Amino acid sequence: MYLRETRRTNKDGSVVSYLQLAHNERHPVTGSPVAKVIHSFGRADKVDREALARLVSSISRFLEPGEAVAATEGSEVEIVDARRFGGAYVLDELWHRLGIARALHAAAKDRRLDGEVAERILFALVAQRCLEPASKLACVSWARERVALTSCPAFDDDGAYAAMDFLLDALGEIATGIFDRTANLLNLSCDVIFVDTSSTYFEVDVADEEIDLATARATSDEKEQGPSSEAGLPVPDEAALRQFSKHSKDHRSDLPQVVIAMAVTAEGVPIRCWTFPGRTSDQLVIRKIKDDLGSWMLSRLVWVTDSGFNSATNRAYLQRGGDHYIVCEKLRSASTDAKAALSRPGRYRVVEHNLSVKEVRVGEGARAERFCVCVNPDAKARDEIVRKNLVAYLNKRIEGSDAWSRQRRDELVGELRQTPGIARFLRRTKDHKLRIDKAAIERDAHFDGKWLIRTSDDTLSATDLALAYKQLSQVERGWRDLKGALRLRPVFHHREDRIRSHIQLCWLGLLLIRVAENATGDTWRNLRNELERMALVTLETREGRIAKRSATTKRQREILAALEVREPAQILDYELPTSVE
Repeated sequence: MYLRETRRTNKDGSVVSYLQLAHNERHPVTGSPVAKVIHSFGRADKVDREALARLVSSISRFLEPGEAVAATEGSEVEIVDARRFGGAYVLDELWHRLGIARALHAAAKDRRLDGEVAERILFALVAQRCLEPASKLACVSWARERVALTSCPAFDDDGAYAAMDFLLDALGEIATGIFDRTANLLNLSCDVIFVDTSSTYFEVDVADEEIDLATARATSDEKEQGPSSEAGLPVPDEAALRQFSKHSKDHRSDLPQVVIAMAVTAEGVPIRCWTFPGRTSDQLVIRKIKDDLGSWMLSRLVWVTDSGFNSATNRAYLQRGGDHYIVCEKLRSASTDAKAALSRPGRYRVVEHNLSVKEVRVGEGARAERFCVCVNPDAKARDEIVRKNLVAYLNKRIEGSDAWSRQRRDELVGELRQTPGIARFLRRTKDHKLRIDKAAIERDAHFDGKWLIRTSDDTLSATDLALAYKQLSQVERGWRDLKGALRLRPVFHHREDRIRSHIQLCWLGLLLIRVAENATGDTWRNLRNELERMALVTLETREGRIAKRSATTKRQREILAALEVREPAQILDYELPTSVE
């Protein structure tokens, strides 16, 4: 069956074409194929083309995509371009809904740059990190050739760097504008803020020298603690100085690093990121975060942090302005107050499945400290297994050491001390022989499955405290996505300001994908893989050029509905043929 065209010449010499649906049948006598007309569409210049299009669409429903394309070979329709569309479209809708575009436009008003162009370029850089992470140079060709970005102008690497510089220069007002819009739109729980730090390393042999970085404002290592706050306490400045540090969250103390801090809400939505020199202590980072978020005029806050931020000075700092804190205490090297809290008798009660909590107070009167002891049976079983394996490994390492020389035993002890988790179970006898410390094992077993929480808030129940601290895992989830899905590393920049702006682009990407995940209940990887199936195809015919997207799948419709994003138009652009005179 086929569509055939027949021509008739009129007496005046004009030629008229007719379109007919026909198929071939063999003549019963001669056996030759003979065309049999099934339906006549009439004159070709007056044919109902919409009816033909409906016929083609109806037939294509029963063909595979490859078969449908092959069936049109030899026709006058040519595919001139095909780009990914669905993922970028959804990210762009969220970008505008969360007020990011509006915040960028507002920040650009008093600056000598085109705010619309800068906003579109920044969106392209963020969308690339969410969909296909690569360098900024690769983003130039990615945006130009591989993805359909609405209203995004062609740009080069200089344009990308100029947009990044603008983002960093106006970061304070941009972050405030984004938070104001996001908090109201998503009804975020902004009364509890979770804070944590991580680090990212660089594949370079030497650390940055401050004299070589004109844009660096200060270094904040343990000796030079930076400027002071109104209370006279040191507060570090942001600066992406790559420095060596023995405290590497990535366990790469052999490479220079920068420290990254993040603040998230109870829903896991990141509201701000900071970048500090590689040797900056967590004890100082929390003060910078407290000061920056304090300028947002938030109401009473409860700060939730892990033990790395815990100190008497920091706890007092966090209580400024009527705020409160929930911090974790180290158990095996606990403070005097923490040891007293662990030794206090009391009855545990079960909350949240198998989690048990016990509330105790240490001290009297206004100086009394409130603690909450938490026990997780599953974690207790894991700790027992880990300790058993460590002791077995240690026993194997010291086996036969009695026959060694004292110097060789000293060398082994020095090696084992590089791993404190093992060294704490080792003891030396009076004659310098190596033995397993059974008393240390017994003491360590006392802490299995336990963690200790200290708080200044008397309005929260013990259950609220335990669950609030467990939610600190939302920040850990953010670090995994930042370094995994968004590929924070490798960083292809060496300038201090570009490193910081790169991290801020990753923060914006994390904000977009976390909102998408919370709304759909699915991972960004699954959402991205499904949305990227939607493509924008540009077709060219004698009637002109048209840009049409692929059909929406059932899962894509579900995602769009969950995100409350309207389905994109079927035809996004068209161009009529240029008349030739």
